[in-house]
Amino acid sequence: MSTPLLSLAIWVPIIGALAVFAVGSERRAAARWLALNVALAGLAVTLPLLTNFDSAFVGFQFVEQLPWIPRFNIQYLLGVDGISVLFLVLNSFITVIVVLAGWEVIEEKTAQYMGAFLMMSGLMNGIFASLDGVLFYVFFEASLIPMYIIIGVWGGPNRVYAAFKFFLYTLLGSLLMLVSLIYLFLESGGSFNLIDWYMLKLGMKPQILLFLAFLVAFAVKVPMWPVHTWLPDAHVEAPTGGSVVLAAIMLKLGAYGFLRFSMPIAPDASHTLAPLMIGLSLIAVIYIGFVALVQADMKKLIAYSSISHMGFVTLGFFIFNQLGVEGALVQMISHGFISAAMFLCVGVMYDRMHSRMIADYGGVVNTMPKFAAFFLLFSMANSGLPATSGFVGEFMVVLGAIKANFWVGFAAATTLILGAAYTLWMYKRVAFGAVANHHVKELTDINNREFLILALLALCVLGMGIYPFPFTDVMHASVDNLLKHVAVSKL
Repeated sequence: MSTPLLSLAIWVPIIGALAVFAVGSERRAAARWLALNVALAGLAVTLPLLTNFDSAFVGFQFVEQLPWIPRFNIQYLLGVDGISVLFLVLNSFITVIVVLAGWEVIEEKTAQYMGAFLMMSGLMNGIFASLDGVLFYVFFEASLIPMYIIIGVWGGPNRVYAAFKFFLYTLLGSLLMLVSLIYLFLESGGSFNLIDWYMLKLGMKPQILLFLAFLVAFAVKVPMWPVHTWLPDAHVEAPTGGSVVLAAIMLKLGAYGFLRFSMPIAPDASHTLAPLMIGLSLIAVIYIGFVALVQADMKKLIAYSSISHMGFVTLGFFIFNQLGVEGALVQMISHGFISAAMFLCVGVMYDRMHSRMIADYGGVVNTMPKFAAFFLLFSMANSGLPATSGFVGEFMVVLGAIKANFWVGFAAATTLILGAAYTLWMYKRVAFGAVANHHVKELTDINNREFLILALLALCVLGMGIYPFPFTDVMHASVDNLLKHVAVSKL
């Protein structure tokens, strides 16, 4: 019997989280080291998914199937394809980063903090691996709880408001998805298997209703304009680790839902409503870019930047060509590295000065030269500089958009200037110039732990930017298969 790698990717972090909880907050050092070992074990069990992945195979691999609730034909059904396998590795990698990032910063309830991130890591791996509708929904909803607790317990002054807003927005959006899953169960003759749902031949009206129901659920998670307002509040109040996971992984869940549910189950509606999706995506890219430009709080600026960058993702999906969809997936993974790095950079400064306001800084390069070099690299990557991962996905999406419609591609391309404007202007005001005040003068440069974290992310950003082929090769066959399925089904 083959090793159940997907189950290990889900349950190693979850069971490890329970062990970390059991250690208790009094033994902080033991909780930290156990959490780090569990996070590394979680990453270790996902790596064979990549090394043993057959990139030429279009179906689902590493499939695990067990009866769960036989009366309703609900199964514990797991599997990954080229679209989902990379996200399990990304999620497990980011979990290691988050545990290291909170090593010295979190002094209160350390075991609970580390355990909550491990629990969330396992649940989100479950989302990316689920091939049963109910199983997906359970993991999708359960992943809200640890993040709600992380924001509510370890967040800023308005953490309770931000946590409630985050929870209510995302929970209410998901209720329509549950109705859709029940409808598909009835239409398919009593199956919650996603592959059975892909074979359904639904009429245009039910497809449009299903697409709109899924849109409400997934658009909140991305988040798309105009249901994006919860994100800046959540980011500003969340601790650094919470912001990292929120931006790097949780925002990807909504975009992933479009590829796993909306497009293959309602292909005709996807084509019919593509202009709506493209319009909403361009508004996110352009309008939110201008909103980011006027932010005084670094965390808010990066939060709005995330919304703008995720607009490229949804744009890439709904132009229905290989370059666009692959570019959007590359952008999702790249954004996972870059947004994590940007929030960690803000966290490094906040830990020293307890301020996120751009106006409180200036001349940081004089007192923190190593940090300023990393911050510059990640700022350039956020701006889409060639040879960084930020360039690859956006360039592919723009090329795909121009191939589909010149003016859509042109509108998306011109907004790259906005990304450079708000990111580099922030960097200039924070890092360059003379030392602004005595607080900046007293700053100390990054320690070895912080250097290791930023160096790991820098390697990912540069490696993916210089040689993106391993990423695109894994996803190519699955994306091609998805596009053929959507095209064949088109009325």
